[in-house]
Amino acid sequence: MSFADTLLTSGERIVHREKQHWFVFVWGARFTILAIVIAIILTFVWNGLSTEGISGGARFVIGWVVLAIFLAGLVVLAWTTLHYISQEYVITNRRVMQVGGVLNKHSADSSLEKINDAVLTQSIFGRMFNFGDLDVLTAADIGIDKFRMIRGPIDFKKAMLEAKHEFEVDMERQSWPPSPPLKSSAPDPFTGSGGTDPATTVSPTPGAAASSAAVSAAAAATPAAAAPRELSADEVTRTLASLADLRDRGAITADDYEQKKADLLGRL
Repeated sequence: MSFADTLLTSGERIVHREKQHWFVFVWGARFTILAIVIAIILTFVWNGLSTEGISGGARFVIGWVVLAIFLAGLVVLAWTTLHYISQEYVITNRRVMQVGGVLNKHSADSSLEKINDAVLTQSIFGRMFNFGDLDVLTAADIGIDKFRMIRGPIDFKKAMLEAKHEFEVDMERQSWPPSPPLKSSAPDPFTGSGGTDPATTVSPTPGAAASSAAVSAAAAATPAAAAPRELSADEVTRTLASLADLRDRGAITADDYEQKKADLLGRL
C-alpha cells in the first residue's frame, strides 16, 4: 500500500495514479551512476596493471578507496530509487494529490471543485517519450500545482477533468430537495378523498363520526344564519323530525334540540 492510499477518507477512491517519467530518475542519479561506472572501470584497470613498484600498503589503500566509491554509489542509487518510487500523482473522486518522501512523507492536494483549468506543456521530445509538464490552476488562478515531467500527461489531464465533472454532477444531485413522501391512492373512507398516507391518517372515532354527520345534517337542514328566510310549515316539520331523530340517537343533546326548535318555529 502506497502513502497515498493511507490518506484516503471515507468513501474516497483512487481513479487514476501516475508517476514522473523515468528520465527524472536517470537525471537525478546521473552522478551516482557515473561514480559507480568509474569505480568499476578503475577496478578492472587497476587489476590489469603491473604490480611492480607498488607496495602492498598502496594496493590496500587504493582497493579500499575504489570499494568505498562503489558502495557509496550503490547507497545513493538505492536512496534515489526509493525517492522516485515514493513520488506519485493521484486523482481521487474528490481531489488531486501529490505525495512523496521516503522517511519524511509529504503530501499536497487540491479539491476537484476548486480546479479551474490545467495547462499542459509538452515538447517534441516529450511527445516522443510520453512525458510533459502540467500546471493545475486552482482558486481563480491564484494557486498553481506544478507537476513536472509527469508520465502520460494527456491521460492524466483527461482523467482529472472527468473526475471533476463527475464530482460536480454528484454535488448537484445531493443539493436536490428531498422528494415528497408517497401518497396512498386509496380514498379516505370518511372524507371520500384520495391521496392520504395511511401511516399518518388518524381514524376518527365513532362518536366523532356521528357528531360530524350530525353537524352536516344540521347544516343541510338549517338555512345560513347570514341570510335568514321564512320557512314553510312543511320545511319546519321535516327539519324538526330530523333533529328529533338526531336527539334520539344521541348525536345532539336535548338542549340543542330545544334551541333549534325554537329558532325554527320563530321563522314560520
